[in-house]
Amino acid sequence: MAKTLLLMRHAKSSWHDKKLPDFQRPLKKRGAEDSAAIAEILRENELIPQIILSSPALRASQTAEIVAKVCHLDQKITYVNSFYMGEVHEFVEQLSKLDDSLERVMIVAHNPGLEAFMQLLDGKLEALPTAALAYISLDLHKWSDFSKDTTGELIGYWDPENIEEKAKEQDMGKDKKDKKDKKEKKEKKEKKEKKDKK
Repeated sequence: MAKTLLLMRHAKSSWHDKKLPDFQRPLKKRGAEDSAAIAEILRENELIPQIILSSPALRASQTAEIVAKVCHLDQKITYVNSFYMGEVHEFVEQLSKLDDSLERVMIVAHNPGLEAFMQLLDGKLEALPTAALAYISLDLHKWSDFSKDTTGELIGYWDPENIEEKAKEQDMGKDKKDKKDKKEKKEKKEKKEKKDKK
């Protein structure tokens, strides 16, 4: 069976405390909400990972922890120090060490390395904004065969900002439909009243 790789960039982090080192910057409230929204998408699409490999930087580890909690993944996060400033070869090296029994694996890390890795896999220039998720099907049956020449196909892509826009559009559409229904009911009632008066 082909392997599934889920690439997620850490969610929005806070710059509130300027004295904090980059490694220790936490998620802001919006970042936590976006992480939970992406986790719901994983659940809805039956894409819950069996393991999450995450950068240990606070904003990435908090993103991974929220995803794990919403997806009911207990103790399935592995923190990989090299993912903090991760470059393509570090992602390749870690994936090639995985147990072949794993089918769905998620990486939570940072740009520019994660974007470069995704471009290497599917050959397209895709952007990965904060908390965005890419779902890639790999042309691979054993993790031990993973290399920089491994290719994949981008099957799904979710960006929390686009999800929000779609939800707003749906709400607006629903409001319009409700108004239309009310108007039609009112017109029917008025017609009936006129008919009854005759």
